Amino acid sequence: MRWLNAVLWITAAGNAASADLPPELWDRPRSAQAVMAQPAVRQAVAALQSRSDARLLIFHGTRPEAQQQAEELLAWLVALAVESARLQLRADASAATIRLELID
Repeated sequence: MRWLNAVLWITAAGNAASADLPPELWDRPRSAQAVMAQPAVRQAVAALQSRSDARLLIFHGTRPEAQQQAEELLAWLVALAVESARLQLRADASAATIRLELID
């Protein structure tokens, strides 16, 4: 099932696929388990691991709180053994939530 989710993530938009994290994630204390329990995170990480040339962009709003949430997510991903060189933060004034986008 995990592989199928990764394949669906990859084929969703050709060279790029994206998914939003629910704002509720930030309403409670987080742990590695809570972060990886998010379908968008699980699918993005699985797809990233299956494509050696891909990078994961973490889009966030321009408010300081949004920047902090994106930085925390990046830190969790690195702590969960995702290569930091394959992760990138991007501010997006139109972003209402954290959005993950896998690109080549």
